[in-house]
Amino acid sequence: MKKLALGAATVLALGTFAVITNQAEAATQTLQSLAAANGRYFGSATDNPELSDTAYTAILGGGEFGQTTPGNAMKWDSTEPAQNSFSYAKGDAVVSFAQAHDMKVRGHTLLWHNQLPGWVAQLPAAQVQAAMENHITNVATHFKGKVFAWDVVNEPFNDDGTFRTTSPFYAAMGSDYIADAFRTARAADPDAKLYINDYNTDGQGAKADAMYNLVKTLKAQGVPIDGVGFQAHLAIQYGFPTNMQANLQRFADLGVDVAITELDVRMVLPRDSAKDATQATYYTNVVKACVAVTRCVGITIWDYTDKYSWIPGVFSGQGAALPWDDSLARKPTAYNAIATALGGVAESPSPTKSTSPPPTGACSATYRIVGSWPGGFQGEVTVTGKSAWTATWTFANGQTISQLWGGTVTQSGSSVTVAPASWNSTPPATFGFLASWNNSTNAIPAVTCS
Repeated sequence: MKKLALGAATVLALGTFAVITNQAEAATQTLQSLAAANGRYFGSATDNPELSDTAYTAILGGGEFGQTTPGNAMKWDSTEPAQNSFSYAKGDAVVSFAQAHDMKVRGHTLLWHNQLPGWVAQLPAAQVQAAMENHITNVATHFKGKVFAWDVVNEPFNDDGTFRTTSPFYAAMGSDYIADAFRTARAADPDAKLYINDYNTDGQGAKADAMYNLVKTLKAQGVPIDGVGFQAHLAIQYGFPTNMQANLQRFADLGVDVAITELDVRMVLPRDSAKDATQATYYTNVVKACVAVTRCVGITIWDYTDKYSWIPGVFSGQGAALPWDDSLARKPTAYNAIATALGGVAESPSPTKSTSPPPTGACSATYRIVGSWPGGFQGEVTVTGKSAWTATWTFANGQTISQLWGGTVTQSGSSVTVAPASWNSTPPATFGFLASWNNSTNAIPAVTCS
């Protein structure tokens, strides 16, 4: 795993929070390293369009995450768009990125009633089983040795705990399709962990009971099921799932692993401090529940940034569900909640940063390092107090900006000048950048604005 190293200099405050200043902690504390210390992984989903966003991938592959799940690249409509015609380019791209950044890959998903190409629904019932087995065999064989686990069957239940009878697989085979899918997957990839995965099963209730009874039955029948995935798509306007830890434990007691597979915590917009606090509590509760259950093997957030969250496109007026905002900046409350629940040290309020407003007509600027890795880092500057601003600073250790968003950069040697983008001139205005550095100390420069 690549480690984050913030350098020896203390990072200046952003708002009322400051990044951890102890160099040893900063050099080793990432969500993945904290999870690993608990014998677990911490991951983020991703998707192919996002892999062209270098600012995004710098964080995804920069050490915070030890695992990734392709959101869409391995689903049936991507891998077998026409019958017996397989396409793996998208899935291979995610796997290649993960391998290059020392991340495990969770396969998602071999069988789901959604995102099926039209030809599947048009099959006569007598042909569905053969097509299903052929699909699972081909896909699992292609990714054999490249994924550590598969969501073999995804979302088999309605919210009341009844089976989804509209699924073409259930319609053709009844609930027997589930056992057949697991046996077929095991034959294709004997080493991958095989999971069943669903939402609204995180706490105790009718749907969780149905899943529990199904897993118990599958185990009694000798079906090769290794784990249960709990998606944990939560919302602060609803109550936290009932007895989550006890619910995870009862599944583990059946002799299977459990995992939090698609975690996010949405809210009704606009976001405010009270909602952030409730969201942080939800994140804390989920992580603590997983850590408390020995067979809870890891946690995956459903992408790490609001920039690429699925929530706004599905739940109108809702969002802000993830620990990084849509500018790829960490949200201190959400991030701290996860880090401290994993046993880490939180970002703490700065005791020295003045909260007095700048004089009328003046401006001030704060600089922070969002994350770093060998040879590079992501920085962020926030300007307050004046519109039509220009920010300037001088790097001390050979840093070179390679990409900047929210403004226009001019760099001459070590001197940097940034003018705002047209949409980003009204303070508080924040811009971010990626940069390389070639010295053992990534010093924090003093930023001025005018």
